[in-house]
Formats: sequence, C-alpha cells, structure tokens
Amino acid sequence: MTRSRHEEIADVLTRDVLIGQYRIGERLPSERDLSTRFDASRGAVREAMKILEQLGIAQIQPGGARVAPLEEASLDVIGHLLALGDVPNRTLVEQILDVISNLIQTAAVNAVSAADDAQLESLRALTRPLYQQDLDNDEHMQARVLLMSSMMRASGNLVVQLIARSLLQQFMPQMSELRRYAELDRDAHRELAMTLDDAMGRRDLTAVRTTLARLSEINRQHTLRTLEDYEKAQKLGAMEVAAS
Repeated sequence: MTRSRHEEIADVLTRDVLIGQYRIGERLPSERDLSTRFDASRGAVREAMKILEQLGIAQIQPGGARVAPLEEASLDVIGHLLALGDVPNRTLVEQILDVISNLIQTAAVNAVSAADDAQLESLRALTRPLYQQDLDNDEHMQARVLLMSSMMRASGNLVVQLIARSLLQQFMPQMSELRRYAELDRDAHRELAMTLDDAMGRRDLTAVRTTLARLSEINRQHTLRTLEDYEKAQKLGAMEVAAS
C-alpha cells in the first residue's frame, strides 16, 4: 500500500522518538527545519506531527512540539515499538502475551457465565477442531483465533474486546515472519482443548480460567522459542552476508 508523504515523515519521527533520539520534554525540530530535512511542504510536516500527537508521543504546544512520556502514549504505539528492530523486543512480546492471556480468561469466564445452552454449545464446537482434526500450523492458528475471538464477542465486555482487538491487530503482523520457525506442541494443545471443552460443558469457571492460563503459558513459551530461533537465523544471515 502506497503511503502518503506525511505518513512517511510520521514513521521516521516516531522511530526517532521511540529510540530516544529526543528525550522526554525535549522540543522537536520546527516545522521549517523538518520541512528542509524531509524536502517536504510544511503542510505535510504539520500532518505528520498530528499523527505523533494522536499516538501520544508528542505534545503540540504554542511554539512547537515536545516529546511526551511513553507511559502517556495511546495503545496504537505498540505496533511501532514492535517494529523498531529486526526482531520484536522479547520483553514487549512477553508483556503483550500476558495481557492478551488475561483478557481471554476474563472474556471466557464472562462468556460461559452468560451463555445459554445453545450459545455454549457453539463455543464448545470451536474447541473440537483443535483436538479432533489434524491441522497444519496456519489452520491451527486460525482455529485458535476463531475460538478466542468468539469468546470475546460472547463475553459482552466491550472494553476487553477493544483492547484485545487493538493489541492483536498490531501484534500479529509483526510476528508473521516468525511462523516458519514455529513448531507447535500439538499433543499439549490437543489435551488442553479437550479439557477446555469439558470445563465449558460443566460450566466450571475455575477450570475454564485455569485451562486457558495453561494454554497461554504454552503459547508464550512457544512464541519465545520461535523468537529466539528467528533471532539466531537473522544473525546467521547477517554474518553470511558480511562474509560474502
């Protein structure tokens, strides 16, 4: 997708801020200076600065813009943070997975509590491909995402849905390159999917939460191992290029 000039400028400035080129409270370059740097109109620069303000990483004030504390940024900054390096930051990935895990557990408990028998059966049916079918990696991921998104919708918790959706939309594209290094523990997933199906059928909320926590931990470990393998591959590739 072709990006507009002001979006390109915003991407560069966002990266500059996030890597610490400008400190918190420091004034960003003027529109005139940025216009010269990027060989762009001041209108394009002004639109780019609006994007930084919307991300919450810059505060536009009379006389210029200053860098805002990252803790005051919007959730949309997550994708930019993940894209900073050749490999997504491990600590940030762990934090995202932890938040998503808790959101899914909350949504599932709410969904199982509120669902009538027909709705509950629909949710349970989504667990069965995970232990009754021989899915490849992409199919397995699609089945897990369908199950979790359905739980989110059935929970009726709009806040949980919005936060999870925003995180996943920023997280999944950044992790897509890692998929070819992924090796799923299918036996563990199969066992826990069966346990989850049974727990939902009994409306055992404690078992639902516990089982999803165990699934999340397996996925966390799997993601971090994949991240390590990907990082090693990137370093090896860089060494081979340097040696050639």
